[in-house]
Amino acid sequence: MAKKGKRANGEGTIYQRKDGRWEGAAFVLASDGSYKRVRKYGKTREEVHGKLVEVLDRSRRGQPVSDRPWKLGEYLDYWLEHVAPLRLRATTYAKYETMVRLYLKPALGKQRLDRLRVATIQTFLNRQISAGHSVGTVYAMKVTLSAALTRAMREELIPSNPARLTTLPSPAPSTVRPWSVDEARQFLKAAKPLPYYLPLAMLLVYGLRRGEVLGIGWEDVDLDDNTLRIAWQIQRIKGKLVRVPVKTAAGKRTLPLIPFVRDAIIEHAGLQANAKRKAGEEWRDSGLVFASRTGGPIEPTNLGRAFERVIKDNGLRRIRLHDLRHTTGTMLKDLKVSPRDAKEILGHARIAVTMEIYTHGDQDAHREALEKISGKLFGD
Repeated sequence: MAKKGKRANGEGTIYQRKDGRWEGAAFVLASDGSYKRVRKYGKTREEVHGKLVEVLDRSRRGQPVSDRPWKLGEYLDYWLEHVAPLRLRATTYAKYETMVRLYLKPALGKQRLDRLRVATIQTFLNRQISAGHSVGTVYAMKVTLSAALTRAMREELIPSNPARLTTLPSPAPSTVRPWSVDEARQFLKAAKPLPYYLPLAMLLVYGLRRGEVLGIGWEDVDLDDNTLRIAWQIQRIKGKLVRVPVKTAAGKRTLPLIPFVRDAIIEHAGLQANAKRKAGEEWRDSGLVFASRTGGPIEPTNLGRAFERVIKDNGLRRIRLHDLRHTTGTMLKDLKVSPRDAKEILGHARIAVTMEIYTHGDQDAHREALEKISGKLFGD
């Protein structure tokens, strides 16, 4: 027969089981607004008493327990289906879904949501780094999990977010050495015969992102005012190419349509009209300035492959396609364009990002600066 211990006021029921362990039970506030009977176990009465006091104290302070024992995998599925789509951009949602499907659920999905601890998550993250994943990828796993657990806190399923308390090593700083003006000219000369010449040239002239140049529609080109609106980008989401708004308010900008680009776009419109006639019924009018042979969006990786091919075939110094933005930023700096104007041209959300580009040095600038110091120290 179970042996009951003397009960203090408000502590619930505590008794000793036949197997010698102690068990306690009390009614506490649940996340659905009802009261739920919870049970706590321990080797001694004092241990169980402490656990019950803790849970009852949280209940009195309005911190409910989960109305059911969620597994983390179950909650992540619920979060992705019912919560995340309401708040996240399509591209962000796609990234979070990938992190959940490939990493979080396989490794942590069977963990009880209310028993998830900092040490468990930290061990998981450490193992991902040991397995060869980049710090950036592992950071994306942490951000995804933290976003879901923050929601679980708001739904009063857990008292705190253990993912926030984990740590990761700092990513290795990337060193970007943009092209010089001469190198950029060599690239443009080599790329001129290619079908992708104009979008590649616009990447250099305006410092656009790859998705932004491919997302320009004919409605964004104003030949009367000589302006070019950047408001959309092409992204691959769930296997499909879609046109979505640019990521930030700063990314949405209107730029001057310089004569070279204006003339090239007018010529390009004629070429696209011929392509449309040739495609006939296969033409799918997306309204994009840069479209595929059948009128649809261009795969962004194809633009990247064309860029890489020009570099390889012409023996140019290799940089990333995205580094063309740094090349543009460096030219703006060398031309004494103010950081504020450069920020708006490049579509940076924060001027700190612009200043990172403005601080890119080069050997010529370093040599000039050091020679000036030498002249002051040793000159006449």
